[in-house]
Order: sequence, then C-alpha cells, then structure tokens
Amino acid sequence: MSDTKVKKRPLKGGIICFGRGKKKLMPRPPLYITKPIGGEKNGGTRKVRTKKRPAYYATQLNRKKRKISGPKTRVAPLRKTLTPGTVCIVLAGLHKGKRVVFLKRLSRGLCLITGPFKINACPLRRVNQIYLIATATKLDVSGVQIPKHINDKYFRRSKKYSKSKKEEGDIFEKKTDKYVCSEERKRDQEIVDKQVIASIKKRDDKKMLFGYLGTCFGLRSNMYPHLLKF
Repeated sequence: MSDTKVKKRPLKGGIICFGRGKKKLMPRPPLYITKPIGGEKNGGTRKVRTKKRPAYYATQLNRKKRKISGPKTRVAPLRKTLTPGTVCIVLAGLHKGKRVVFLKRLSRGLCLITGPFKINACPLRRVNQIYLIATATKLDVSGVQIPKHINDKYFRRSKKYSKSKKEEGDIFEKKTDKYVCSEERKRDQEIVDKQVIASIKKRDDKKMLFGYLGTCFGLRSNMYPHLLKF
C-alpha cells in the first residue's frame, strides 16, 4: 500500500447508510441550483441543472434491451413420408434427377442416401430433406446395418493444399488437383450397397425395380409436377 490517502466517495442520494446500528437515508442532491448572473436585465439569478443532459437523445424512451445469444442450431422435424427404405428423387446437386434410397437421418438433420452406386453411380451422400421427393416405392431395409462411424464428421471435407505467397509459380497456372475417393469410403460403399441390393433381390418385381432406380426422373409434355403422384 502506498502512502497516499484513499479518498472516500460520497454516498448517492437514496442509499441507506449504516452507522452504529442505525439506518440513515441519504438525501438526494437537488436537480437545479440557482446561480447569480451579472447584468441589469438578466434577472440577477438563473436556475442551472446540476447534471448536464446528454448530447445524444434516443429515438425511443426506455427501449428494451435484447439479449444477445449465440447461434442456435434448430433441426426441423423429418417429414412423415421419409422413412428408412423410401425411394426418393433428388432435386438438386450433382445427382439431381436420380432415384435413391433413403437410409436414415443423421444428428444434424441431413438425410443419408445411397444409389446404390452399382445401379446409378450415386454414392453415400448427405442431402437436405427439402431436396428430396418421397415416392410410394419402399424397400425393407430393416436388415441393413450401417457402420457406426458413418456420421456428419465422416463427410467433412479435407483441407486443400494452399500455396503460400512467397512460393514462385505462374499466376495463370490451372489447378490439376482432383478429388480422389479414399479406400475407406470405397469399402463402406460396398458394405452398404451389398445389403441394399440383397433387399431388392428379395422382391418379386426386382427386375422392374433395378430399371426404375437406374433411370433418371424427367418430365415430358403434358406432365405437370403438381398433379403427379409419386
């Protein structure tokens, strides 16, 4: 502690002061103070506020303060038509128009689908349910066992190699890096597809179903989507 004396701040008006077992209410300071003003025609005195008004005035009086909270991840409820084994039509993305099999819903709300890959070259993918049209065709996938490690983290993209600014190279050089599927994904795709194809072969209309999944959906003349029954 330094030798300098600590100055006690005066108590504000309205605060109860405890002293020797007694309660004392401190008086509030006056809003205005009369000050003498020189001059014959100035009235002699004038009332002046003890505290100056703020230079900025709010547009709304006593505006309610909003609580700032972090981002909320809300998962929309899954449509009743989307059940495990439902054949769906993809509406957007690289595989739009293809008929795929819905397997399950992941923790973040995205739908896990597969072609299968051997039939229409659609691999295991995550798709939002708003880009899927559920059809009346359904498969029995109760016996299909999906590996436990296939989750949202499984589909994360790996960090791409980025050139540093100091590294020399042609500014017009084209990128030749292409996506290469890992051996783990190939293995998982074969495990899932083998089980899905086995469930298709158990059906009586398996020949028609293989052709149905292999062809893409498209509209012809005099076909209106809002009148179709999928």
